[in-house]
Amino acid sequence: MKFIKSMNSKSIICLLTASTLLSGCVAPLVPLVVGGGMAETVVVATDRRTTVRQLQDKEIELRASSRIRDVLDNRSHVNVTSFNLQVLLTGQVPTDKDRQTIYKIVSEVENVTKVFNEVEIGPVSGYVERSHDALLSGKVRAGIIDASDLMVNVFTIVVENGTVFLMGRVTANEANRATDIARNVNGVTKVVRIFEPLSEEALRALNPPINTVSQPDKKPAK
Repeated sequence: MKFIKSMNSKSIICLLTASTLLSGCVAPLVPLVVGGGMAETVVVATDRRTTVRQLQDKEIELRASSRIRDVLDNRSHVNVTSFNLQVLLTGQVPTDKDRQTIYKIVSEVENVTKVFNEVEIGPVSGYVERSHDALLSGKVRAGIIDASDLMVNVFTIVVENGTVFLMGRVTANEANRATDIARNVNGVTKVVRIFEPLSEEALRALNPPINTVSQPDKKPAK
């Protein structure tokens, strides 16, 4: 996969915002590189979940969203985000009963191990609010992209009503760096961390160094 390195931060934010608006307020896992110069081919960082687990997470999101739509009407707005079988619920519903119903529905979806119910009770957010959340999501993602010690692909970013939810399988240093970046984005009111801790040793095991085989020096021909 090829990406253009000559994009500036504003261009990246605009691209991420547009993508987010098309898919709700969950920023997609789009690998990008910031920098100047000519177009270059970059290596896409891999997700730290197994391929099977990624598919399970996608299935959870689809099944949970479908079942929620079957129960709730247009007065509700619920986003379902699954990472490593742990589900984050965000959005708005009219009553606490609806909030509890959603929690029960998602808890019973196959393979779900835990549910973080962050759905608020109140009127459904409109285009202006969701556009603002999409912009914040793009800014947070761009900030992580700019950080040389972080890989944007390992984070899932969800923004709802100015609150940033960060998910991912990350080390303590990565978690703290990403949290600081999100907190310093103008317009962010709160940062909620839903991380799966990863030790430095486990990270090295996931990304082992590339072994090179040394070649013996050739003797000059006589």
